[in-house]
Amino acid sequence: MQLKESHAVISGGASGLGLAVAHRIVQAGGKVALLDVNEDQGRTAAASLGERAAFFATDVTDEAAVNAAIERARERMGSITAAVNCAGIGAPARFVGKQGAMAGAFFRKMIEINLLGTLLVSKAAAVIMQQNTPNAAGERGVIVMTASVAAFDGQIGQVAYAASKGGIVAMTLPMARELASSGIRAMTVAPGLFATPMMKGLPQEAQDSLGKQTPFPPRLGEPDEYAAMVAHIIENIMLNGETIRLDGAIRMQPR
Repeated sequence: MQLKESHAVISGGASGLGLAVAHRIVQAGGKVALLDVNEDQGRTAAASLGERAAFFATDVTDEAAVNAAIERARERMGSITAAVNCAGIGAPARFVGKQGAMAGAFFRKMIEINLLGTLLVSKAAAVIMQQNTPNAAGERGVIVMTASVAAFDGQIGQVAYAASKGGIVAMTLPMARELASSGIRAMTVAPGLFATPMMKGLPQEAQDSLGKQTPFPPRLGEPDEYAAMVAHIIENIMLNGETIRLDGAIRMQPR
């Protein structure tokens, strides 16, 4: 699938990794629909991208809201050929710490936003993709999900986060297998330490220290480097049912 022909819905598209993907697709000539809970950022982001972009305020944990937003995106763009899942949270919490055990509500919120939200956006997009006329290669669409190296190297304080991201990794292959008959691919990217808005909120000294943990390049990843990977996944039809670590060879230590 050519990037310039892509009609992509992007959750978490108002900032960070999602916005970087949107910029790359629009610059190539494609269209994007940004889904995000942050309405001010979302409208500003869509306006900055121009007429080939739209924004729909969406809580990815609300199934009805997701279905409605995906349908509105289809109406706006004419079709949906790509879904990129970037919505997520990453707050740490000890499983059992000095302040007591982790609250079940904290774990549930992490799962609902990171894992359930990814599922809801992906399935709603897949239903619409199935209606597409296949291209010459028989392809109707591609789903890209965002996990994390924490799915493999979860640190102390990341029980909930690692579980949510590990679930994304685990559902990648069965999703790809199930959607194969419809000509729809499913892939996951597991980023390492990236300069997202959450990371940018840390003091510069802390950012530099974290970046140096990456063997090479010894710095935080840039959102556009994530976007470049997503763009390649969209265009490379042989990428299917796999999780790609985009991490500069980092292997996270226990703490």
